[in-house]
Amino acid sequence: MTDNPIRVTGRPGTALARARALPPWSLLAAGALVGGVLGGSYGVLKTPQYTATSYVIAVPTEQSDPAAALGFAQAYGRVATQLAVLGDAQVWAGVPVSTLRESVRTATSPDAPMVAVTATSERPDLAADIANAVSRSLTRHANDTEDSTHVELLQFSRAIKPTEASSASATTTGLVGASAGGLLGGLALLVRPRRAPGAAPTASVPGPATAADVHGQL
Repeated sequence: MTDNPIRVTGRPGTALARARALPPWSLLAAGALVGGVLGGSYGVLKTPQYTATSYVIAVPTEQSDPAAALGFAQAYGRVATQLAVLGDAQVWAGVPVSTLRESVRTATSPDAPMVAVTATSERPDLAADIANAVSRSLTRHANDTEDSTHVELLQFSRAIKPTEASSASATTTGLVGASAGGLLGGLALLVRPRRAPGAAPTASVPGPATAADVHGQL
């Protein structure tokens, strides 16, 4: 009985030499291709998101002035996502407070006493319902203190059901992925080791010879 000899094949450095022999633009092309495929796949697999926005406006009473209304509009924009407002809005929207907190965003203007309430959802009808529910709840809470603030909050524009998704399409995500992949390929091209002009090619190390039978025959 003899031991099977161990045979080692291949030449170290061959793969590296082949990689260096590729044209420089191949890294850019490969990076852009891989990035485009990954980005496009993400856009196809990701669930579309829909966005709807409603607006409320602060109106001063006879005992107040526009500057006060502008200041209270800024304050109402900050409290619109608080628990007191969202707790009432969940009844009209039919979703839990945690969902409202994740999907609702507000924005105010430094020049106009207006608050924009924006909601995002996987369902276009639910996005509109959430935005309107939060606006209704905010208006109710603000008007409960109208006698002390002398500012009335009114609904300026209701949110309507969006007809198009607000999230990026597969084409957009594919282009973004291709751009990012091309950028990474360019960076790899910059850091790739280069052989000095006129330098002799690196000699490859031959594979080891077949191992001798050190045990002999039994």
